[in-house]
Amino acid sequence: MAERVHEDGTVGDWDGRDIDGETFRRVLFVDLDLMEIDVRGAVFEECTFRQVRFNASTHAESAYLNCTFAGSSFFDASFTSCKMTGSGFERCDFGLFKVDGGDWSFVAMPGSDLRGSSFTGVRMREADLTGVRLDGADLRDCDLSAAWLHRSALTGADLRGTVFSDLDPQAFDLKGAIITPQQAVTLAAALGLEVKP
Repeated sequence: MAERVHEDGTVGDWDGRDIDGETFRRVLFVDLDLMEIDVRGAVFEECTFRQVRFNASTHAESAYLNCTFAGSSFFDASFTSCKMTGSGFERCDFGLFKVDGGDWSFVAMPGSDLRGSSFTGVRMREADLTGVRLDGADLRDCDLSAAWLHRSALTGADLRGTVFSDLDPQAFDLKGAIITPQQAVTLAAALGLEVKP
């Protein structure tokens, strides 16, 4: 079956269509109800999703490259092995949000409320997480190298196995966060402490 490619248009009515394996470039999606949709192997490049409801949707092995999500809802949405590089989220609602694997490098989610969300094994290098609420979230085995975490709240978050580099632990709230002994040594060094046996 030939790959279907959609370019430079606007989609305002979905009507339950199947988009597995389809490609969308510079398409504007407006005020759509995509609740419980199952997206697999699709590619979205430089697309904009404005006031789209992704509640209870599942996304697997799909790519959202340099996309913009504005005023959209992701309650109970899950992304598995997806590529989200360079995409930005503005005024979006999250809750029970789940991300398993994939590459979310250079993603911009400043000020997002991700409390109680789950990110497992996700590459999030240089992600803009400024002012993000991740209280009580699972952020396990992720790569947050050079991520922007200034004024973020990670109180009570499970951070075991997550890689932080070039971080200032005083720039965000880690109270009650769960970490491994090895991570504790890294954080102590970042605070300028000398760890000795």
